Amino acid sequence: MGTRQEISELPPEADLARADSLAREIFSDIANKWALLIIEFVGQRTMRFSELRDAIGGISHKMLTQNLRTLERNGLIVRKVHATVPPRVEYTLTEAGAALRTVVDGMCGWTQEHLAHIEASRREFPS
Repeated sequence: MGTRQEISELPPEADLARADSLAREIFSDIANKWALLIIEFVGQRTMRFSELRDAIGGISHKMLTQNLRTLERNGLIVRKVHATVPPRVEYTLTEAGAALRTVVDGMCGWTQEHLAHIEASRREFPS
């Protein structure tokens, strides 16, 4: 018998602590402008690296690569390499990525709905 415990064998508070820790890690990975833009664009259709770079104005090659790898690591994007010369690489959202895009779209809708209030509050806030 090994030392590794199955999740169902752990006390409920350990499960909650693990979920909380994972949530913070994932939020850290996706809560940046580049990741959110990648999710939005790839959510519209499967895209190649160069298409993404062109669509997301201002992102460097390195930053796009880092964010795509992070999103892939978290199971939000699938990377498919086609055996052509040169290799063609495409990115598609997973089911989890599409669900996250729905959340991101909700945040964008919230921003648009409350934009005037946010702008007014920022103008009134002492510098």
